[in-house]
Amino acid sequence: MVQNAQELEATLRRIRPFQKQIEKLREVETNPQNHRLSAGGFLAEIDRMNLEVRGYLSIHPSELIEQIAEGSR
Repeated sequence: MVQNAQELEATLRRIRPFQKQIEKLREVETNPQNHRLSAGGFLAEIDRMNLEVRGYLSIHPSELIEQIAEGSR
């Protein structure tokens, strides 16, 4: 899970190239089934990273500190 603002920014920066790759696939792939198969892995990774971002943003900073402290015990 994203644990601080730096990791948040890094994760958001990582998402964009995956999105761009899918955009490119949409332009060049003529077969819809091939597109779905090709894009699936990228979409899964985008979803995984978005869940991490969502988890981080949904927790108040004071709660995040508590979770990190509990995880290090």
